[in-house]
Amino acid sequence: MLKKILSISGKPGLYRLVSNGKNMLIVESLSTKKRMPAYAHDKVVSLGDISIYTTDEDVPLPDVLEKVKEVAKGEKVDIKSMDNDALRAYFKTILPDFDEERVYTTDIRKLLSWYNDLLAAGITEFKDKELAEDQAATAAEEADLKATTKPEPEPTPAAK
Repeated sequence: MLKKILSISGKPGLYRLVSNGKNMLIVESLSTKKRMPAYAHDKVVSLGDISIYTTDEDVPLPDVLEKVKEVAKGEKVDIKSMDNDALRAYFKTILPDFDEERVYTTDIRKLLSWYNDLLAAGITEFKDKELAEDQAATAAEEADLKATTKPEPEPTPAAK
């Protein structure tokens, strides 16, 4: 779902990928529905490719957005009323183990702004259902494989 939602550096808001042209992408603003080209020199990032630093391993943005939705109960987050400390404290409730040195307050503000923009555009499912099902199936298969795999017997020393 978020693979086709783009952030373009220097341009406000989020964009949906409409089609590919030669040396450009055709994108549509989620808020205004106006279409425009995004050229090869524009820094374009798919939201599906972004992850947030944590103390353990990076967490994909779709997972973080799902957690934001849980904490906010599916409602918009009022980021304008929060100062930097309040914003970081709120994000700590969403992702308790985020790396406080590498995740800047501006990153948190942008992430929550994207969440609000996605809600305003009617996008409330952030993870691909097929992808989530595939990941669950893979995890189940790995668990089954570990449970059924027998350790190899120790080799016996050859008699001289």
